[in-house]
Amino acid sequence: MSANVNSLVTGGGKTKAKIQKFGGFMAGMVIPNMGAILAWGLITMFVIPTGWTPNAYLAKLVGPMITYLLPLLIGYTGGSLVYKQRGGVIGAIATAGVVVGASVPMFLGGMIMGPFGGWVIKKFDQLIEDKVPTGFEMLISNFSAGILGALLAILAYTVIEPVVQGFSTVLGNLAVVVTNAGLLPLIAIFIEPGKILFLNNAINHGVLAPLGIQQVTQTGKSIFFLLESDPGPGLGILLAFWVYGKGAIKQSAPGAIIIQFLGGIHEVYFPYILMKPLLLLAVIGGGIAADLTFVITKAGLVATPSPGSIFAEMAMAPKGGFLVVMLGIAVGAVVSFLIASVILKRDKTEVNSEELAGAQQMISQMKSMSKGQKSNQLPKLIIFACEAGMGSSAMGESILKKSLKDAGLNIEVRHSAVNQIPSDVDVVFTQEGLAGRAAQVVPKAQIVPIKNFLDKSAYEEYVNSLIK
Repeated sequence: MSANVNSLVTGGGKTKAKIQKFGGFMAGMVIPNMGAILAWGLITMFVIPTGWTPNAYLAKLVGPMITYLLPLLIGYTGGSLVYKQRGGVIGAIATAGVVVGASVPMFLGGMIMGPFGGWVIKKFDQLIEDKVPTGFEMLISNFSAGILGALLAILAYTVIEPVVQGFSTVLGNLAVVVTNAGLLPLIAIFIEPGKILFLNNAINHGVLAPLGIQQVTQTGKSIFFLLESDPGPGLGILLAFWVYGKGAIKQSAPGAIIIQFLGGIHEVYFPYILMKPLLLLAVIGGGIAADLTFVITKAGLVATPSPGSIFAEMAMAPKGGFLVVMLGIAVGAVVSFLIASVILKRDKTEVNSEELAGAQQMISQMKSMSKGQKSNQLPKLIIFACEAGMGSSAMGESILKKSLKDAGLNIEVRHSAVNQIPSDVDVVFTQEGLAGRAAQVVPKAQIVPIKNFLDKSAYEEYVNSLIK
C-alpha cells in the first residue's frame, strides 16, 4: 500500500486519537437516544402548523420534548457513561439546571453537565470508599446523591446555563451568517476527509446536531442534518468503481452500494478512498455540490437521519421538502461520480483483492482507535453478554473458547449480563438487540452484534481476523 495512504491514516498521531476519542464519547451520549430524537422529529414533521397534518392539540408535545425530555436523556446517558446508573441520575439532575429557564434547546448543556455530574459522584464515592460505617451505606449513598445533585443543579442554573446559552446563541448566529453568505458548502472540505478518519462524530454530534435541533424549533427544518449524513458523495465513489474499476474492486462495488446507500453504513466506501487517496477530491467536490444545492433550494430535515441511509433521509424530509432533499443527494452523487471517474480512468493500476483487504483492515483499526482501542493488539478480555448473563451467552463463550484454543490464542473469555459487563473488557459479543445497551455500559469496548450465539462460523471469522 502506498506511503501516502499510510500518511493519511497515521497522520495526526495523538491529537487525532484524542479527537476520535472525544467524538466517540459525544456519539455515545447521542446515539442511544436517537429513537427519542426521531420520535420528536416525526411528531414535529406531522403536527406543527407547517407539517403534513397540522394538529394544535398534538403540537403541545413538541415544546416539552425538545426542551426537557431530549436534553435530560442526553444528560442521563452522559452521566451513565462515566459512572453507570448512579452517574446517570446525577447527570440528569445537573442537566435539569441548564434546562430550566433556557430559551434554546440545551443539548450542549446536557453534553456538559451529564458527564460532569457522573464524574463528581464517582469521585465522591471513591473518596469515601471503605470509610462508611456498616449499616449506613444506603443512607450515605442516597443523601450524597441528593446533596451533590442539588448543588450541581444550582451551579448549572446560575453559572453554566447562561454561559452555554450565550455560546449556543453566538454559534447559531455564526451558522446563519455563514449560511446566508453562501459559504456553508465549504464545510464539506472538513467533513468528508473527517469521515474517512472517523472524526465525523465530534463534528456531527458535537456541533451540527445541536445547531440543527435549535434551527428546527425556529423554522421546522434544518440543513445541518444533511451536511454529514448525505450518502450522495459516497455513492458516487462506489458507482465510479463499479463502472471504471478493475478486478476484485470492481466486483465488490455493487454489494458495497447496497450497504452504503440503502443500509446507511458509510464506512463501507472508506477503504476505496484509502487505496486511492486522490479520490478525496471526489467526495469533497460531491459534498460541496450537494451542500450548495441544499442552500440554494433551502432544503432541510426535521431530525438527524440515523443511519445515513436514503430511506432515513426520505423519512426525515419535511412537507414540501422531499424533492429538494433528493435533488441535493443526487447532485452530490453525480459530481462525486464524475470526478472519481476521471481519476480512475487516468489510473492504470489494478487493485487486487489483497490490497482491498488491507484497506479494509486499516479501516477496522482506525475504527477501533476512534473508540479508544489500541491497534495491532490482541484483546485481553472478551465478554459474552445477554439479558441475564446465563444460558445463550455461556454457550457462545464455550464455542469461542474452543476456537481460540485451537488457534493457539490465550485470551480470557467470560459471560455476563449486559448491564454488568466489566469496565476492563476489550470486546463484547452480544445479541443484535442489546448492542446499544452494551455500548452504553462499556463505550470504549468493541461491540460485536451476533444473530445466533451458536453460529460457529461467526466466531471462526473473528478468530481468523486475530491471527492475521
